[in-house]
Amino acid sequence: MAKRSTPTLEPVLRHWTKALPEDRLAHLVKDAWRAYVRALQMRLAEHSVSFGHWTFLRVLWERDGLTQRELSTEAGVMEPTTYSAVKAMEKLGLITRRRAPGNKKNLYVYLTPKGRALKRKLVPLAQEANAVAVDGLSERDVERTRQTLLAIIENLARDEAAAPESRRVPSTRELARIVSDGGRKGSNTRKKKAAKSSV
Repeated sequence: MAKRSTPTLEPVLRHWTKALPEDRLAHLVKDAWRAYVRALQMRLAEHSVSFGHWTFLRVLWERDGLTQRELSTEAGVMEPTTYSAVKAMEKLGLITRRRAPGNKKNLYVYLTPKGRALKRKLVPLAQEANAVAVDGLSERDVERTRQTLLAIIENLARDEAAAPESRRVPSTRELARIVSDGGRKGSNTRKKKAAKSSV
C-alpha cells in the first residue's frame, strides 16, 4: 500500500534545517509538540476522541471524582476551556457530573464505564505515537532529552512562581479584555470613571 503524502512534512523540516537552523529552542519544542499532537490526534480520531478530551481523560483515569477546578489544574488548562470540554464529554457519555452529599456548591466529574473503557484502547495509541517520535534514537539520547525538558519545565515554573503579581498569567477572559484594549492597562477603569464624571 502506497504511503499518502504529508503536505506539512517538507516545509517544517526545511524550516528547521535550512531557513532557521539556529532559531530559539522554544520554537523547536513548539513544533515538536505540534507534531506529537498531530500524531496522536490522527490515532484518537479512529475512536472519535479529540486531543482536548484525551487531556482530561488521562487525568480522570488516574484520579476520578475531581471538581472542574481541580481538573483544570491537573490538566494545565484554563477553567473556561475545561467547562466547555466537560459539557461536551458529558454529552458524549464519557463523564458524568454530580454533587457530593452535603456540598451543594461543587460539581464533581466522574468517568462513566464508557469513558473508563477508553483507557484500554487509547493508551496504546499514545505509546505508539511516542515510539514513532523516538524511532532511531538511543535510550541514552531519549533520557538526556527527558532530563533537559524537565530542567526547562522546572526553570520556567520557578520563573512564574517568582514573578510579580503584575506579570501573572491572565485568565482567558482577562486576556481577551487586554487584547481588545490594545494592551492599555486600566483602560476599562478610565472609561468607567469618565462615564461617571459625565453624568
